[in-house]
Amino acid sequence: MDGTAGGGLVAVAGSAGVLALPGLGEELLTPVERDRAARFHRERNRLDFVAAHLLVRVCAARLLGVPVAGLVLEQYCPDCGLSGHGAPVLAGHPGVGLSLSHTEGVVAAAAGPVPVGVDVELPGGRDGTADLHDRVLGAAESALVAAHPDPDGAFLRQWVRKEAMIKIGRASLDTLASVDLSALPLDPRGPGPALHRHGDLHLLDWTLPGSGALVAAVSTRPVRLLPPDDLLARG
Repeated sequence: MDGTAGGGLVAVAGSAGVLALPGLGEELLTPVERDRAARFHRERNRLDFVAAHLLVRVCAARLLGVPVAGLVLEQYCPDCGLSGHGAPVLAGHPGVGLSLSHTEGVVAAAAGPVPVGVDVELPGGRDGTADLHDRVLGAAESALVAAHPDPDGAFLRQWVRKEAMIKIGRASLDTLASVDLSALPLDPRGPGPALHRHGDLHLLDWTLPGSGALVAAVSTRPVRLLPPDDLLARG
């Protein structure tokens, strides 16, 4: 069953959990991906990379209703003209939008019928965030973040939202401050994902229990979270 007529799918999991899924191993990666993975100096970073590249295949397989093993991930950078990095695409499925992100031990991935962006960050994972405020936040956002009981956490919330927007081409590192998200709440409305609207965008964000990682996914169509059990039903 092809699910591309609906919205996007996003999944978040621990790297170890993804790598432990039956039938989901490094043999599914392309030679280019395996070569990139081998360049990491730290094994845990290599495993995060591998897990993210496997998880995005799971999302795409669930979206398309096809086996994970038949999906080939490619990356191409329009800036330098080289392959092997840049936004991920699915070979043979040009209409499917893909996105992935990884931090220390946590990975996120998304697939949709239109461009979709996802980002995940751990609290305290970025040093010197105060130096980034002027580049990332507009005046209204900066005031709200400064007044928040947890300014670093509030900043990180806006950071992951805007990083996800970069991945769908709605912002760049140079234009982040011009994207005004001051109307969106900085605190979770409940224990699970919250769906917001920003213009024509659907934005899903939440805080992961346990790790406290912040996640945001954005697309022009609604995005829903894949429950953990769905990760086992890979198609």
